Amino acid sequence: MISDRIIVPLDVPTLEDAIATLDKLPQVSFWKVGLELFVSTGTQILYILKERQKRIFLDLKFHDIPNTIAGACCSAKAYNVDFLTLHATAGRQALQAAAQAVGGDDFRPKLLAITILTSLNSRELAFDLKIPLELPEYALQMALLAKESGLDGAVCSPQEVAQLRRVCGDDFLLVCPGVRPSWSQAGDQRRVMTPHAAIKAGADYLVIGRPITAAANPVEAWERICEELATVG
Repeated sequence: MISDRIIVPLDVPTLEDAIATLDKLPQVSFWKVGLELFVSTGTQILYILKERQKRIFLDLKFHDIPNTIAGACCSAKAYNVDFLTLHATAGRQALQAAAQAVGGDDFRPKLLAITILTSLNSRELAFDLKIPLELPEYALQMALLAKESGLDGAVCSPQEVAQLRRVCGDDFLLVCPGVRPSWSQAGDQRRVMTPHAAIKAGADYLVIGRPITAAANPVEAWERICEELATVG
């Protein structure tokens, strides 16, 4: 189902808030747990999601030396999460160490590399981070590094997804935050696209948070997005 390709973030500070969000949206099958909630609740939220038979995107964005990243990925594998993130900028050795740590069996998390955060724009990439590449080229190079290092996919803005799909191929997972329906506000996301356009461009999964969770009627917002995606040919 197209709705299975929507990942909703549990971007809340407490376990009670997370459970309340889960109760409001029982239709959602795939949830993202990020730094805020994981630091607040630890693994407890992961067990709750598993009890409810939900898929889990553990978005902790590991960025460290190869040995530390390998150990962190090995530990995360024990939680039976579906997706796990690390920064491509950790480097080739760290990415390869992560891939080796989770192994090649079917019951392991898919490793996704962060190419560049969707809160950053071209000016910040050039002037603040001192990276001379154009933003789309930089995102592509990070995705290629991830693929060459044995990772399963990448997290990228929907504005880069068409190029990454074309170059990295159909077997490379592409997960897109920064997805906003036309009727919602962009918030702190700089490089946004509508859900319909992002799927058409080649995204495998969409991360859509505040347009759903902060809506006056979250269920209605969810259904509205699902209806929009149902028209993707």
